[in-house]
Formats: sequence, C-alpha cells, structure tokens
Amino acid sequence: MTQKAVISLTTGLEDAERVTVAFLVAVGAAEQGRPTLMFLTKEAVRLALDGVATGVACEGCPPLPDLLRRFANAGGRYYVCPICFDARQLGKGDLLAGAELNGTVPLWQWIGDDGATTFSY
Repeated sequence: MTQKAVISLTTGLEDAERVTVAFLVAVGAAEQGRPTLMFLTKEAVRLALDGVATGVACEGCPPLPDLLRRFANAGGRYYVCPICFDARQLGKGDLLAGAELNGTVPLWQWIGDDGATTFSY
C-alpha cells in the first residue's frame, strides 16, 4: 500500500505563497498515487469554499485554481475543521467537491495504524 500524505494548512490567502507551496506538496503526493488529505484549519478553511482560491501568489507561481483542479483530479480530499469553519459563519453548501467538515478524530481515523507522511504550513 502507498503511504498516505497529510498536509496541514492554517493560512489562507493572507499568505498566498504559503498556500501555493502547501498545494504544490499536496498535488505532488496525490499525482504520485498517494492517498492525500489536506487538513484545513484557521483561515485556511475558506480555501475549501468554491471560488475563494483564486489568483497567482507570485511571478512564476502556478495559478491557485489550477492547483485545486489538479488536486481534485488526482483524488485529493479535504478535511475542514468544523470549529474553525463555524466560527467564521461560512456556508456548508459552498464546500468544494471532496471537502467535508471533519475534525481531529476523523483525521486520525483516516490516517489509521499505518501512519502518514505529514507536512504543516
């Protein structure tokens, strides 16, 4: 079995370069066939909403919509912190495909006994 990858992201578009790097790591893992999950907390929960992750972080950086599309096409999933999401009074109906409100217990259940490679941004 291919080892799972978990990318934890706390930053939203206030640091678009950090978001881009996190998505590049996630896309790389997912496109290599690893089961890949992005765990979005704090301001990053907004990225799980349709139409939020737009723009280009820097000259030469790939556009964020392209990275989200590649992540989705490779089977990437999102767990969105429900506490952070609700604190911001966001709409559940606007979640991206592959995104669901799940906290730390479901995250650990997804990781399971075989572990995962993790990155935190």
